[in-house]
Amino acid sequence: MSGDWKDGLRDQLEDLVDSLVVKGAKQSDVYDAIVDEIGSLQKAYDRDPDPAEDRPGVEAEEPSNEWPGALP
Repeated sequence: MSGDWKDGLRDQLEDLVDSLVVKGAKQSDVYDAIVDEIGSLQKAYDRDPDPAEDRPGVEAEEPSNEWPGALP
């Protein structure tokens, strides 16, 4: 994978910061909040790398064999 995704990431972060500054936030506060959130995301990932597997009701999404064509 090339570094192109990093350029896109930077562009999106710049857009995010700009949009929040336009709404009245201080740029330094936005940067601090982003760093804090990244830290929180890293901690959450360390605890559970794939939280989608933990969704309640995942078992209910499995196909049922009780439909009429499945019966002998």
